[in-house]
Amino acid sequence: MIYLETERLILRDYQENDFNEYYRLKTDPKTMYYLQDIQLITKEEAYKDFHEVLADMSRSDRKYYFMHTELKDSHEQVGSVGYTVTADTPVGKIVGAGYFIYPKFWGKGYTTEAFQRVLEFAFSENNVYRVSTGCLAENIGSERVMRKCGLIKEAEHIDYEWHDGKMKTRLEYRLLKREWAK
Repeated sequence: MIYLETERLILRDYQENDFNEYYRLKTDPKTMYYLQDIQLITKEEAYKDFHEVLADMSRSDRKYYFMHTELKDSHEQVGSVGYTVTADTPVGKIVGAGYFIYPKFWGKGYTTEAFQRVLEFAFSENNVYRVSTGCLAENIGSERVMRKCGLIKEAEHIDYEWHDGKMKTRLEYRLLKREWAK
């Protein structure tokens, strides 16, 4: 089981008794506004998704490393931060990273703090070679987190994604293990 700490946060693998918090997070429309493709609607689909995550944690070729993120002092859920393994190459894992945090915690440094710790774990303990992530250009807070964590902008795709009734521009960022190590 993965258990990570920062100054203010605990990041850990989900446990069976986290279902209600997982369901509440993944169905929250404000939290999931920019992640509508993974937003869940019903309790049934949340239950299925949650149990796939739990089952994956015990596999030798684990794919999902999104962690329950909570405040250290009160254990209140902040959100989820982590990555999904998309390939396992001879030089290390290629992953797609992300974060979804309740709006009440935006702008307080929690996402940056959590994502930095996830990157440290990925590169120093989990044989990750490349982290990729991105956001819609209008999601300034998310892009700020990527930059603060040292990720490098690779692309700007103009009118790339249909979102909320219109075409929007998507930004793509990356970080390689050797870039992180500097």
